[in-house]
Amino acid sequence: ISRQAEQKRKPIKLDTIVIDVVRLFKATLPVSIKIHEKISEQTGLTEANPGQIHQVLMNLGTNAAQSMFENGGTLSISLDSEHITSTEFARSLNIKPGHYLKLTVSDTGHGIGHENRKRIFDPYYTTKDKGMGTGLGLAVALGIIQKHGGAITFTSELGKGTHFYVYLPVIEKGQPDELHKKEDKTDKLLPVGNERILLVDDEETILYTGKEMLEYLGYAVTICQRSMDALNIFKNKPDEFDLVISDMTMPEMNGDRLAVELMDIRPDLLVVLCTGYNPRIDENMAKKIGVKAFIFKPLTFKELAVMVRKILDERMVAQRY
Repeated sequence: ISRQAEQKRKPIKLDTIVIDVVRLFKATLPVSIKIHEKISEQTGLTEANPGQIHQVLMNLGTNAAQSMFENGGTLSISLDSEHITSTEFARSLNIKPGHYLKLTVSDTGHGIGHENRKRIFDPYYTTKDKGMGTGLGLAVALGIIQKHGGAITFTSELGKGTHFYVYLPVIEKGQPDELHKKEDKTDKLLPVGNERILLVDDEETILYTGKEMLEYLGYAVTICQRSMDALNIFKNKPDEFDLVISDMTMPEMNGDRLAVELMDIRPDLLVVLCTGYNPRIDENMAKKIGVKAFIFKPLTFKELAVMVRKILDERMVAQRY
């Protein structure tokens, strides 16, 4: 019931959320990053889930700050309204012409290279270039805004920074019902749940963006960057988790060995291994040691959601008979 309540939308003034996020950044970012804000209070209402919009703003702001950690710079956050009259511009954003709240999050960081600009919203696309953010985090942000009937676009120049623009529709007569219909249709594409998942990966970017995505789908997620930490956590609370998702190649202990150790403690445990190309193990070998699924990176948002739900549902069905 609480999860359903958290997903509720209501008419909100976006400026209150933006002010909270700005206040949080001011308290946590280093002094080398200056924060500039320009928040209009006369922007009207949008129908939204406050928690999800907060998540989007934190994601965009954190990505912007990360691009400036080394050399410092300015993080700018502004909120205004815009009336989109150009059918061509609206079509390019996949939204209808009309009144929108326009949120801008910009930085003076490294910028995004031409070769990466088409892929930054791809789930699980990562790069070591600074200023790129988390890949999956941006995919989640885009999904949230699109489900709210809005759009995200950006401009960037190497060495000069990046500007992200978020458009959310201003509430007009008849619009809330249309948005709910769009939400219902989209939600059916992404199966959700409330089970407990232990996520293990030595790459910090993959770890935190994976956590973000799974939590967006409703799961309770515990993360570990070291396989030995994951093993110790599981030893202390072996019944705390419904599913373990682990990277294959890690220092100290690889994913296949971790899976064996965990299933020695609890033979009925569901374990999924994720990997890039790895000649040490294939799907047949993984199944022999009891792993429920062996998947290759990169995995799309929808594929991961479907895979996790399928494995958990199969367990539920098996327990009934």
